[in-house]
Amino acid sequence: MAGCPLFVGTSGYSYTEWVKAGFYPEGTPSGRMLSFYAQKFPVTELNYTWYQMPRPEAVERQRSQVPDDFLFAAKLTRTLTHEVDAHGWKKEAAAYREGIAPLLQTGQLVAVLLQMPPSFARTPDNRKYLAALIDALEGLPLAVEFRHRSWAAARVFSQLSRRRVTLVSVDAPNLPGRFPPMVEVSHPDLFYVRFHGRNARGWRSGKMHLQFDYNYSDAELMECIEKRIAPMAQRARRGVLFFNNHVRAQAPENALRLIRLLKARGLTPA
Repeated sequence: MAGCPLFVGTSGYSYTEWVKAGFYPEGTPSGRMLSFYAQKFPVTELNYTWYQMPRPEAVERQRSQVPDDFLFAAKLTRTLTHEVDAHGWKKEAAAYREGIAPLLQTGQLVAVLLQMPPSFARTPDNRKYLAALIDALEGLPLAVEFRHRSWAAARVFSQLSRRRVTLVSVDAPNLPGRFPPMVEVSHPDLFYVRFHGRNARGWRSGKMHLQFDYNYSDAELMECIEKRIAPMAQRARRGVLFFNNHVRAQAPENALRLIRLLKARGLTPA
């Protein structure tokens, strides 16, 4: 367990409010945020790849701003998870593979995150689509985040294990119908945890600036270490841990505190 390297970072890094909050120096332009971020953390989760298809030249520019051992997770584009064209999605999958290729070639792509929407229930059609999508992305390191409780089933976990796909463990408000917190390790190469915050009222509002407005306490982080991170670290070769509570730069502050707590617990932050 102590030898399992844990890569701690945030979901996205380019937030102008992080300058006002003091994480980035005053006047830091968005184009220089990644190089500064990489001085603090060994990994980031790319959010913009959900909004737009990644392009090799843009990904290469990002890669050139960080050390060679810096790692990236990247969200799969929304046209493959939320706004799927039944007739054109395979072309989208091929375009994504091409766009993210620079990180795969250098070994810096730790995972492609398939973040499925809350409406994506475990129906026969959705099961068929997810299986086909995983097939289309074969060769990429895949991790899937379910947001509908129906996917919390042993058969799902065994199928992910067979396909060598990482099941994402989520920390979020425990609301009806949502996928529950899990310590399941479906792929021994990697476990993946996303901290969304526990602002239940914000989640119900549907407003992003409220949804992710949350500051974890040390006690809550230690509970996550003892009940989730440490057990998963016993069963995987490495782990990635991302904070998505980006409002007011709470994510990087919480991530830095988690690193300190992991070290105190005898675990191995990268």
